[in-house]
Amino acid sequence: MAQIFHPSMRVISRASIIAVVLIGGFIGWVCWDMYRSGYFTDVNVPKEQPIPFSHEHHVNGLGISCLYCHTSVEQSAFAGIPPSHTCMTCHSQIWTGAPMLEPVRSSYRTQQPLAWNRVHDLPDFAYFNHSIHVAKGMACQVCHGDVNKMPLVARRNPLQMQWCLECHRSPEKYIRPVSEIYNFDYVYPKNQTEFGQRLVKQYNVQVKQLTDCSVCHR
Repeated sequence: MAQIFHPSMRVISRASIIAVVLIGGFIGWVCWDMYRSGYFTDVNVPKEQPIPFSHEHHVNGLGISCLYCHTSVEQSAFAGIPPSHTCMTCHSQIWTGAPMLEPVRSSYRTQQPLAWNRVHDLPDFAYFNHSIHVAKGMACQVCHGDVNKMPLVARRNPLQMQWCLECHRSPEKYIRPVSEIYNFDYVYPKNQTEFGQRLVKQYNVQVKQLTDCSVCHR
């Protein structure tokens, strides 16, 4: 019987299989890299807001504490967004006619809350509790970055599962005294690992349980 395929087809078929595997792997790597890139995570991309609120001005310039606006951060899962009357505590006295602040004044008059666009928006299948992180010595900066230096707030971290697990596996690298949670000028000591391990024990951080799926997926 005559040979149907030329002997060279063996080489071609093997080369084709290797090419498919390599190309598939390359496409997978590109997709994974894009998934972790700022294009998908919105890292360093400020969100458009009803008014251009500057944390840099209010925190660094005026010295306003995080707790003044985010009142529920120590008691609940949600940090809280300040109602318009909180803004009007000051802006009923200063910048009273600024066009930029008309949305705030209108919200205060009509009792209709401002529609802020969330910057740090986790998917619905991920559970995050602000109060437990604050109570265990995790500062605002760990997740939100140097908000005090942001004219417009943007993500500084991807907030993806791999990023969260880095902290959950080694909380001693990021933990600080609870008294320093809102101190943006805090400097981690040179012996942070040793110091952090003592804080982990002091605050009863259950490290072995932090990587359980049920901690974040409930």
